[in-house]
Amino acid sequence: MKNEIFEEYSREKEPTKYYKTYAWKTAIGLQKVDGLEPSEYLIKTAEQHIDGNISFDDAHKLITSYYKENKAKSERAEEADKVSVRIAQIISEKSFVFSPIEFITIHKRLFEGIYSHAGRIRDYNITKDEWVLDGDTVIYGNAINLRETLEYDFGVEKNFDYKGLSTEDVIKHVARFISNLWQIHIFGEGNTRTTAVFLIKYLSKLGFNVTNDIFAENSWYFRNALVRANYNNREMGVTETTYYVELFLRNLLLGEDNILSNREMHVAYKEPKEPATIVNDRENAIIEIIRANPSITLDEVAEKIGKSPRTVKTSVKSMQERGILERVGGKKNGNWVIKPC
Repeated sequence: MKNEIFEEYSREKEPTKYYKTYAWKTAIGLQKVDGLEPSEYLIKTAEQHIDGNISFDDAHKLITSYYKENKAKSERAEEADKVSVRIAQIISEKSFVFSPIEFITIHKRLFEGIYSHAGRIRDYNITKDEWVLDGDTVIYGNAINLRETLEYDFGVEKNFDYKGLSTEDVIKHVARFISNLWQIHIFGEGNTRTTAVFLIKYLSKLGFNVTNDIFAENSWYFRNALVRANYNNREMGVTETTYYVELFLRNLLLGEDNILSNREMHVAYKEPKEPATIVNDRENAIIEIIRANPSITLDEVAEKIGKSPRTVKTSVKSMQERGILERVGGKKNGNWVIKPC
C-alpha cells in the first residue's frame, strides 16, 4: 500500500473519520500477507465511506457490481477488494465473543464466495514454503485433531488470569497465544488474515487501543514473526521464538518504534560485524587524551586513565590495526594522528 493512501484522512481529528481511516488502512494493509494489492476503485470506495457518503453495505454492493461489470479483472484484485471491505467492517463493529466459533465465523465472513472452504476446518495436512525459513515449512496442526486443538487453546486462554500482570507480561503471553493459534492453521487459506482480525478484536476486548498503522504497514512482518515463533531447526541452530511477535506488539500497544525488519528475521541472516571504527569506553578515553595532546607518550596516557602501560599499548595497537590511530614520526619526536571515521 502506498504511503500516500488516505494521507489526508490520517491527519483527521474528527474521531469517526479517524477510526474509519484506521479500519480501512488496516484492512488494505493486511492483504499484503498473501501478496494481494487492492484496486484503485477500492481506494475510492473506501474514501467515500470515510467521508460518510456511503455505508459498508453500499461499499459491498459497489465492489460486487464493479467485478460483475469487469469480469476480466484479476481474481486476486477481486479477492483483495472484497476481503478489504469485510475486514474494515468487522474491525469497526463493537461486538466480539472470545470463542472458537467467533474465530471460525470471522473466516467465513471474510472469504465467503471467495473460497469454497470459507468457515470450514481443513481436513487435509499442509506445508508452506516460507521465504523467512529459506524455503522450509512450519509444522502445522494435524488435520485429524484440529478442532480439539483449537478448543483446547481457547479453553486455556479463557481461563488465564490477566489480573496483576504488567503490560510487558501481557505482551509476552498474548504473543505466545496468538502464535499458537496461528500455528494450528485450521483453515486451508486465509489463516493469517483471520488471525490478525481476531487479534485486533481480542486486544480491544482486553482494553487496548490498537487504532494505529502497525498492521497496515507491517502485515508481512506480522506473518513472518508468527512463522519464526513456530519453527525449529537444530542443524541451523534456529529455535522458535516469540521475540519478533513481541516487538510487533510493543509497537502496536506501547507506541514504541522498534525496527520491524523482515530481513533480520530470515533464518540465514547474520548479524553484521561492528565496524572497525567502533570504540569501547577505554579506547574512547585514550582518543580524547591524544586529541588534547597528540605528542603525549603512552606511559603518560596510562597514568591519566589509571591503567597499566601494557593495557594502553594493547588498546592503541588494536586501534592502529583498525585504522583509527596512526603514529607519524619517531617514537620520541613523533605525534599521534586520529583518523576520521
